[in-house]
Amino acid sequence: MALAAILALGASAAAGAWMQSQLNRQPVLSPDQEHAIAEQVSRDSTYVRHNVNLLASKVGDLQAKLIAMDSLSKRVAEVAGVSYTDPEIHASLEEGSAPVMDYITAEEGAGWSAEGLGRQLDALTQQISEQKDWLAMLDLVLTKRVGVQAGLPTLMPVSYPFLSSSFGWRRNPVTGRHAMHEGLDFAAPKGTPIHASSGGVVTEARYVPGYGKMVEINHGNGLVTRYAHASSINVKQGDLIEKGQMIARVGSSGRSTGAHLHFEVRIAGHPLDPRLFLAQAGGNEQLIASAMQETDTAQTQVR
Repeated sequence: MALAAILALGASAAAGAWMQSQLNRQPVLSPDQEHAIAEQVSRDSTYVRHNVNLLASKVGDLQAKLIAMDSLSKRVAEVAGVSYTDPEIHASLEEGSAPVMDYITAEEGAGWSAEGLGRQLDALTQQISEQKDWLAMLDLVLTKRVGVQAGLPTLMPVSYPFLSSSFGWRRNPVTGRHAMHEGLDFAAPKGTPIHASSGGVVTEARYVPGYGKMVEINHGNGLVTRYAHASSINVKQGDLIEKGQMIARVGSSGRSTGAHLHFEVRIAGHPLDPRLFLAQAGGNEQLIASAMQETDTAQTQVR
């Protein structure tokens, strides 16, 4: 019985060893099959390496374009003067953008791994987002600036740039007393068209004591222009006016000694010399020279 038990254990161990050897046997491949598998692995490796190199090259191209965009946006901001007038833009320019990789060729990209390229793409995504925000801010500032400049009264209200009276202290032709003249008087024939010096909304279009028939236009930001002593008015209160639109005709209504246009510019209710705005339009040398001569004459009379 002992011998039978020993034989049974031996048979069991032999059977287990045979089963284990069967499980661990590797399939036998022919030389042709092994060669085909090796060629497929080589092709897959070459394909992956080629795509990694191509992706690295495209990453380099994209980064080069980002560098060019960053340089262009800074030049545009400097030419527009944005960096000197808007603190938040100036701070953005001073900080500068994050450093980027140099241009990568396909050969140079051979050493890059998929993980490394993934990190570079993440960095590029962040830089593109920052560049987009910066350009949007620049566009907003420039748009706002263009809007403000477009609202300035820089257009001559009449085609006769000769002044019969300038801004400042003068002897009032009606009362004979020295008083502050709060605008410019343009000598022009009766019926001469009067044009809006800038676009805005008509807030007054009626007869006003002293001013006669007057049109007042609000240009926003507290800026107002007045056109007085008209013979007729072509607009009404509440009308939306475009720059250069005819709003009235020259006359001598109200307190006036002859046909002319009295033109005023006011900010927050305070009168400003209209020449500060009209001179910006260019081509008004005759107006400026005439105004300077008129001012000198008025100062002499005050003395």
